[in-house]
Amino acid sequence: MQELGDFPDDDLKVEQVEKECRTVRHSVPEDGLELDSHVRDCVKSYIQPWLLVSRRCQGDGWSAYSEREGLHKLLRKQTFESDVEPDNTRKPVKSPTLEGLSNDSGRTLTSSDFNLRCLTPDQRVEGLLAFSSHEELDRINQEARHGNRHPELFALYPPADEEDAVEIRPIPDCPKEHTGDRILVRCQAIKFEIDIEPIFATMALYDLKEKKKISENFYFDLNSEHLKNILKPHTPHVDQSTLARSAIFSITYPSPDIYLVIKIEKVLQQGEIGDCADPYMTLRECESVKNKDKLEKLRGQAETFCQRLGRYRMPFAWATVNIMEVISTATMERDVTDSDSLKGGKSSSIERRAQFPRRNSERYNTLDDQFCNVSAFKPATITISTIFKQEGDRLSDEDLLKFLSEIKKTSTPQRRVKTISGSIKLDMSPIHDTPLACLSTELIPLIPVAEKNIRPIKEVLEFPSSEVFVPHNIYRNLLYVYPQRLNFVNRLTSARNISIKMQFKSGEDPACSLPVIFGKSSGPEFLQEVYTAVTYHNKSPDFYEEVKLALPARLTERHHLLFTFYHISCQQKQNQSGSCETLIGYSWLPIVNNDRLQTGQFCLPIALERLPVNYSLHTPEKLPLQSPPVKWMEGHKGIFNLELQAVSSVHTQDNHLERFFTLCHALEGGATFPLRVREEKIPENKLEHELKLSIISLPSSRLEPLVLFLHLVLDKLFTLIMQPMVIAGQTANLAQIAFESVVSIVNSLHNSQELIRDQLGRNSLLATYLYWVFRLPDPPRDMQNSDSGSIPSAESRYSTMGRATAATVGSMLLHSRIRSSSNPDIPAPHTSAEDAEVKSILCAQGHNNPGSRMSTIVDLNNHQNSTGSTRPSNRKQFHEELALQMVVSTGVCRENAYKYAWFFFELLVKSMAQHVSLLEKDSVPRRGRFSDRFKDDITTIVSVVTAEIGTILVKQHKEAEQAEKINISLAFFLYDLLSLMDRGFVFQLVKNYCNQMSAKSVSMPTLISMRLEFLRILCSHEHYLNLSLFFSSPGSAPASPCPSISSQTSSSCSFQEQQRILGLFELSQEFKQQHYLTGLLLTELSAALDMESEGGKVQRKAINAISSLLCSHDLDHRCIKPEVRAKVAALYLSLVGIIIDSTNYLDFTVSDTRGGKNKTGGTEDDLENVPPINQSVAMAIAGNPFNTLGRNALVSMASMQGKSVATLAADTSRHLLACFLWVMKNADRSLIQRWTVDMPHSQLNKLLELLTICVSCFEYGGKQSSDKVSTQALQKSQQAKLQLEEALLGGMGARGEMMKRVGGMDRTMGHRENLRWRKDLTQWRQTNDKQDKTKAELDQEAIISGNLATEANLIVLDLLETIVQAVPLAECKDSVVGGVLRVLLHSLTCNQSSTFLSHTFSTLRALVVKFGDLMFEEEAEQCADLCQKVLQYCSSPVDENRSQACATLYLIMRYSYSNASNFSRVKMQVTMSLASLVGKSSDFQEEYLRRSLRTILAYAEEDTEMQNTLLPSQVDELLRNLNSILSDTVKMREFQEDPEMLMDLMYRIAKGYQTSPDLRLTWLQNMAEKHNNRKCYTESAMCLVHAAALVAEYLSMLEDHKYLPIGSVTFQNISTNVLEESAVSDDILSPDEDGVCSGRYFTESGLVGLLEQAAELFSNGSLFETVNEVYKIIIPVLEAHRDFRKLSSTHDKLKRAFDNIILKGHKRMFGTYFRVGFYGAKFGDLDEREFIYKEPGITHLPEISHRLENFYSQCFGEEALIMIKDSTPVDRKQLNPSKAYIQITFVEPFFDDYEMKDRLTNFEKNFNLRRFMYTTPFTKSGRPRGELYEQYKRKTILTTMHAFPYIKTRINVIQKEEFDLTPIEVAIEDMQKKTRELAVATHREQPDAKMLQMLLQGSVGATVNQGPLEVAQVFLNEIPADPKLFRHHNKLRLCFKEFIMRCGEAVEKNKHLITFDQKEYQQELKKNYNRLRENLRPMLERKIPELYKPIIRPRLENRDSFKRLSFRRAPEDNS
Repeated sequence: MQELGDFPDDDLKVEQVEKECRTVRHSVPEDGLELDSHVRDCVKSYIQPWLLVSRRCQGDGWSAYSEREGLHKLLRKQTFESDVEPDNTRKPVKSPTLEGLSNDSGRTLTSSDFNLRCLTPDQRVEGLLAFSSHEELDRINQEARHGNRHPELFALYPPADEEDAVEIRPIPDCPKEHTGDRILVRCQAIKFEIDIEPIFATMALYDLKEKKKISENFYFDLNSEHLKNILKPHTPHVDQSTLARSAIFSITYPSPDIYLVIKIEKVLQQGEIGDCADPYMTLRECESVKNKDKLEKLRGQAETFCQRLGRYRMPFAWATVNIMEVISTATMERDVTDSDSLKGGKSSSIERRAQFPRRNSERYNTLDDQFCNVSAFKPATITISTIFKQEGDRLSDEDLLKFLSEIKKTSTPQRRVKTISGSIKLDMSPIHDTPLACLSTELIPLIPVAEKNIRPIKEVLEFPSSEVFVPHNIYRNLLYVYPQRLNFVNRLTSARNISIKMQFKSGEDPACSLPVIFGKSSGPEFLQEVYTAVTYHNKSPDFYEEVKLALPARLTERHHLLFTFYHISCQQKQNQSGSCETLIGYSWLPIVNNDRLQTGQFCLPIALERLPVNYSLHTPEKLPLQSPPVKWMEGHKGIFNLELQAVSSVHTQDNHLERFFTLCHALEGGATFPLRVREEKIPENKLEHELKLSIISLPSSRLEPLVLFLHLVLDKLFTLIMQPMVIAGQTANLAQIAFESVVSIVNSLHNSQELIRDQLGRNSLLATYLYWVFRLPDPPRDMQNSDSGSIPSAESRYSTMGRATAATVGSMLLHSRIRSSSNPDIPAPHTSAEDAEVKSILCAQGHNNPGSRMSTIVDLNNHQNSTGSTRPSNRKQFHEELALQMVVSTGVCRENAYKYAWFFFELLVKSMAQHVSLLEKDSVPRRGRFSDRFKDDITTIVSVVTAEIGTILVKQHKEAEQAEKINISLAFFLYDLLSLMDRGFVFQLVKNYCNQMSAKSVSMPTLISMRLEFLRILCSHEHYLNLSLFFSSPGSAPASPCPSISSQTSSSCSFQEQQRILGLFELSQEFKQQHYLTGLLLTELSAALDMESEGGKVQRKAINAISSLLCSHDLDHRCIKPEVRAKVAALYLSLVGIIIDSTNYLDFTVSDTRGGKNKTGGTEDDLENVPPINQSVAMAIAGNPFNTLGRNALVSMASMQGKSVATLAADTSRHLLACFLWVMKNADRSLIQRWTVDMPHSQLNKLLELLTICVSCFEYGGKQSSDKVSTQALQKSQQAKLQLEEALLGGMGARGEMMKRVGGMDRTMGHRENLRWRKDLTQWRQTNDKQDKTKAELDQEAIISGNLATEANLIVLDLLETIVQAVPLAECKDSVVGGVLRVLLHSLTCNQSSTFLSHTFSTLRALVVKFGDLMFEEEAEQCADLCQKVLQYCSSPVDENRSQACATLYLIMRYSYSNASNFSRVKMQVTMSLASLVGKSSDFQEEYLRRSLRTILAYAEEDTEMQNTLLPSQVDELLRNLNSILSDTVKMREFQEDPEMLMDLMYRIAKGYQTSPDLRLTWLQNMAEKHNNRKCYTESAMCLVHAAALVAEYLSMLEDHKYLPIGSVTFQNISTNVLEESAVSDDILSPDEDGVCSGRYFTESGLVGLLEQAAELFSNGSLFETVNEVYKIIIPVLEAHRDFRKLSSTHDKLKRAFDNIILKGHKRMFGTYFRVGFYGAKFGDLDEREFIYKEPGITHLPEISHRLENFYSQCFGEEALIMIKDSTPVDRKQLNPSKAYIQITFVEPFFDDYEMKDRLTNFEKNFNLRRFMYTTPFTKSGRPRGELYEQYKRKTILTTMHAFPYIKTRINVIQKEEFDLTPIEVAIEDMQKKTRELAVATHREQPDAKMLQMLLQGSVGATVNQGPLEVAQVFLNEIPADPKLFRHHNKLRLCFKEFIMRCGEAVEKNKHLITFDQKEYQQELKKNYNRLRENLRPMLERKIPELYKPIIRPRLENRDSFKRLSFRRAPEDNS
């Protein structure tokens, strides 16, 4: 325990880290110069090492996350049944005969079709009965359980969502020299048709969009040695560096219009460019002899010109290529599946892009997507075959850009620029690692250096197209000179071929020309002079030269550029000798003007003769008058244009900065007064004022220069804060102004849109500065002398980790140890003073008032130990000064200082750390490190910042995020102070914070979430455990002699002790005092859990805080030992209490996400859409019925206790439970056991409930389900991962490296960048990340999640064992065992690994052994469940699970055997379980189960103890029974595809069990389940009603209660079919017999449960009227039980049912019915049987026909099956005996008239149906249809055996009657139907115009064929001859009368319904109606006189009713 007991030293390391340098040496100015102080500061800042402050253990917990990567390799793969692929070799569908079942009654299948003994049993479990005592059994089990466990739970747990990971402070990237995307361009060849002279090339990039050159020139040539030799005289020597042919270009802002331009020059010769290019266009190298001579001649000429004019060049040709097009095509071509295209190689463009804060300008966002990938294209070779001739008058860059834009539009420049035939071949490739032999732009070799002398590659300097905000990092001082044009037009000289010689001179002497001009290709590296190219005969030439100079570090006013203008004569004239140059004139430009570098555009005059003395001190425009006067060309007008650009990290090129630096250096001494700054002179007495002004104006300088020189500016300002300045004898204190300026700069950097911030809102530039660059300002000069002894010089102050040999490092370490900058690897020889200090605090605390231990610490602090301090007291300390400035600041400055407090906090911390590292630690105790005044300032600052947060929260809600950021930075500040200052002091600050943050009038959630983030950060301190554990007394863990306490009795444990242990698990006052931080955090957690917050945000924060904290302990390598873990877990015992209390809030639906493979079978869809049959209602009664899905159990638990249900999101609940499991896993076992013994019963129940939830929550989701992760969650987690990694990666050292290696993600994404870039990238690969996961990754995830599930469940199991083993001590033994058993059973319901199952079965067996009687007696229901679960696993495809289950089942039988009633009960349970399993599960594997039965038999045979009892024979009998049930399954398996057949079979099985109520009930339930899966809710409900009737029969035999139903009779109103349940007679049901009717349903609550489920299902099936009938039976029972809660919900449901009737009354669709007849011997016993099938609401004939056809054609083959298409009677004789025939007819329910009186509603016409009718039209001639007068109709009425709805969907037809209608009767029926329809349509409450019009159209429409008119003409035209037809004639006439009346009503009604545009239509209808009425009138008015005779005497035979008449066949029909 030592490592957590003492406070460790703080392991502060302040070390210097050498800068990584890309070049072999730092770029520094030439030696030997006395540099001016500004340059010296710059250079020093660029080469001094970084200063890093770190602590040894910081971030230990986090590093372990990176180790998670390899985790899956160490884990065992867990076997889950859901992952095992079952061998689905399904047997082919057999012909569905029912031979075996043809007998409808009587139990069939009794004989076991299958002999068990011929099977071989499975492997038996070893040592099943080999234990001597219960203790030994427990011990064996425990050892097995604890072997092979994974020690860290959180390593398996996926990291929590990192949005909340505030404790991660990203480490800023190390500052680097800025580079964009780098592209290597290598020139392979430049070929023209002829090769006669040397040619030279220049390459550069242009951005057409920005109209700008974006790189410097790269010069190269590919001339052969022969051609180079011609030029030998002009090149004194050739340097290796000038031989490069490859260049690396850098592009920061890729844009689609970046062009690579290659310009080609040759040696000057006589003639225009055109003339010189002519031979290239006309000649060919290989042609005839004549050409050969020409070529020879040309070669001769060329050689002459080279020798004479070799130093001059002329423009020749140019070519260009859009490199972005090349890149995008190269990227497109590559294989997109290659993940590199997103991730790049080792570092992608995106990654680098985030390293520098960059311009988020619009041009960047509108980039075409494909240009994002500049660093990830395939190397490409480009051949440019279009080479343009240069135009002498269009050489400037403006002209070039015009050409390029023309090329972009039309792909050729206009004005027909001539082309020269030839080609240029280039290779392009992206660069990630610098290649060998590279030179920087200053020509310094880059690392890696080439061994041998190989051709170098040059880096080309980029001129980015817009600003880049990256501070300077190396010394660079370059000047580019661009001569642009000369204008000699008005001058009448002969000057035509003009060249300018340029020199950079340090004086006027000719020898002062400096060799600082960079050379071109194949020549010296540096030159003293260069010449521009010559345009032949052009008096005002343009120049395109770029002259690059290395500026000297020290510039004086003498330094200047000198330009000499010459005319070059191309032909040697006779009289001329030697020189070809004729001088024209001079011009010059001083480089420095008023100490400032000259840059920009200039237009200079030209002096014609020699230059006057001291000319270089003035500009040519302002040259004072000379004598003799200087002659100027064109009267001193400016005629030479040029531009200068500097790329310099020394010259600021910004007035404000320059002024500030100059004045600062004046202060440092060495300046002469009056000081000159630009145009003004400053005397010494004004210096202070001016300096102040310059400091104030600093922030207003331009952003780019300010950022470039940021490090230097801040260093200077901090020096000013420190140094009291002596100016003109006065001490000036600039601290305040300097501080304000810093604040202002910090503010403007944060507010700039251009710069990025990290996720904590810190500006990246500032964060980088603080982390890497900032060091304490050197102490003031004047004091160094007086006190030099005690202050080490800046260099020796820190241990330097440079690139050094091992020996030097070793000696450094020794020194560092002596200097006590402690090093982790060296044991410290001294005991630290802190220990003593803390101990003294503790002693004091012991005697102090218990109220607050804080008060004591503060008292102790008041006497400052000043003797120990070794520093000179008069020296100002930087941290003190800074804190003081923060405290005294006011106004805007104060506001901003606190707004961006993070910067000042980190500044304070780093300076304090440096201060501490300079003290001698031994002599200065921790409390003496800082002065009291400083502590007061810190207290003030913390309190002001806290107040600030509150103010923001109260007043500006919009700024809430700002408050959050400030809060986080404050937390980090205190977190850092814990390592620097006295801990008591820091705790006092924390306490103040908490007090302040609770007094605010802010909404609770916001406050809690603020405090949470604050505490989360504090708790992530690496010594958090020491801070928390130090105060717990070592005696706190209760001593316990041995793990099993069965020997002790509970009385021996005193009451106080019991209270104390229970107290450990509560958040007590004492605990909060002892463990300050932990107490605070847990208090916040419990407050958060009790609070309603929007979307549970606060709860999530709180829980994530705790879980990340525990996670860091879990993965902390200091906590590996179990005893340390136990100690840490003890710290969180009160967390357990909090979690148990919050069980109500947990999300119960956790297991819901997975629907899939629960053991009850059924596919996912069913589970998701269908409420499971046994709904929570039933569970609440019955506890936990058979087929619970895990979630129901949970829901019911909640509902039983009437709790508020889930308020936490699923993942949050999961985190909380993970914390609970972690504590349980690591806490001391005996302590937990004592706790469970002592806890009150209600609390124990809660604990068990919590465990149940844990089991569901950590259930394994299965491999497949990992595919279903939603993309959103993924993206979220990816961003989180990025942030997390970003944070981790920043950290130097091994773990950073490790993470870098492990992942390929774009790591260093800046935060805002991150979002934007991800978006761009998605267009590249619009794939879901999930698919990107390879199979291997999915497998790894599955392995890890499998292990997590196993581990979590094992922790639960351990805890259950702990609870059970304490049972002997507990009072309420039975309920504990029951509770534990319930959790165990629930865990068996979930998807579990074999490992876990084997341990669970061991535990179950132990329970059976120890508490068998108790279980079988008291827990009958649980027992039933147990049998069910165990049997289920007996059919598992996994061998191990099976063998464990068999052993368990055997033990259950064996231990229940001792008590006869128990045994019979177990037998019954097992039989029922099997029946229910078989019935429900579709993918049930009977062969496995058979094998298990055989194995159990083997156990019975091998059990020697039991051999002479009856057990083996009893077991044998039971197994035979089971086996026969199995045979039913095999039959069911055959009918899997034919649901009706399957239900028939199940129906028969159930019928077969008529003598065994339990089993019949089980099968009825099975049927209900099957119906439910098929969505036949009504049938499902009926099954349950039958089951309830069965139960009612049993109950009415037991006892006679008024309120109970009298057997099944009571159920008649629900369905007449129920009466069949009364078959259960007395002789079968003797209630006393053991094991019979012992199921949970044979009770009153069971009855209610069944009926409630039935009601639920009836309402699902829309039979709301039946719901009422069901509740009529339930309500009396509930009233008798006085269950008012249930009654209330029942009436609620009734109300809903009646509402539904009102609402949906007419709209409900009940069933559709079909008659199906089977004919043909192939059908076996179905042959010639007819059934009525009930199908769902709207089923069309083709649908059912198709379904049956499909199924039976599979059975018999397609050719053997024939569907009969009509409904005429089938004649057996005409059928083919080898075929099978099916006839399907649509039928409608049929009611007699007297029935219709009772059946009024839609429901009544669709319920309790036994008779159905269909009609068949026919004519005498044999055709089905004919004319009206010959059309007969036959009605067939079928009666079924049972009434619909029944417990199955098809019922046998038992009776058939038919009668025929004559044509006139057919007509009457038709007209009645029409009339009825019209009446209904007219009188509807909400008339439907369309419907009405349709009917009218069919009634009065003009052209209706066989319409009403025709009917009337056929039947009513004349009075029939046959008196028998008089009545029919009259009836039809009356029908027509009513019809025409209804038509009239309808036409009127329609008038009110039509819209305006239907007026005409209405008139047409009216017209037709009138016409119809007129036509019908004569026929309707004609009455048959005979019918209206007065009746004299009634004669009986005339009184026959119409109906009978219609039955009687007319005599002539028969004849």
